[in-house]
Amino acid sequence: MSAPDPILEPIHLQAFTEIGIIHQLAIARLEQILPAEMSAAQFGVLTHFMRRGGQATPAALASAFQVTRGAMTNTLQRLEAQGLIKVVPDAKDGRSKQVSLTPEGHAAYVDIAQRLGPRNAALLAAFSEADMLAILPTLRRLRMWLDENR
Repeated sequence: MSAPDPILEPIHLQAFTEIGIIHQLAIARLEQILPAEMSAAQFGVLTHFMRRGGQATPAALASAFQVTRGAMTNTLQRLEAQGLIKVVPDAKDGRSKQVSLTPEGHAAYVDIAQRLGPRNAALLAAFSEADMLAILPTLRRLRMWLDENR
């Protein structure tokens, strides 16, 4: 396979193509170990709360995930039915709701993350921690730039 022609496929498009393919492959890999009742989108919400903690409105979550409010409401309803999140009326604005992770949601995330470990053993053998640490700053800068320039 020859290298892409930079005139026909600019470098930024090549980079986003690689990121897109990596995303698809990573989601497929994740879905192989998720419980049958959990989607990758639902796990993404658990991950969001594990990273950021606290509470968020459904609208803020929809914005963060770049999905419609309806799609986020569906995801949140499924997580709430599993007892993994709690959705309560906003104390300051009765029309709004606040979403937070439950202890069961925290435990589910930890369990899935632990099951990913052995699944990713070959990946960790192929790419050292130093390799991963080397690419993270660039990926974070790209994410932040894209987030700030929506």
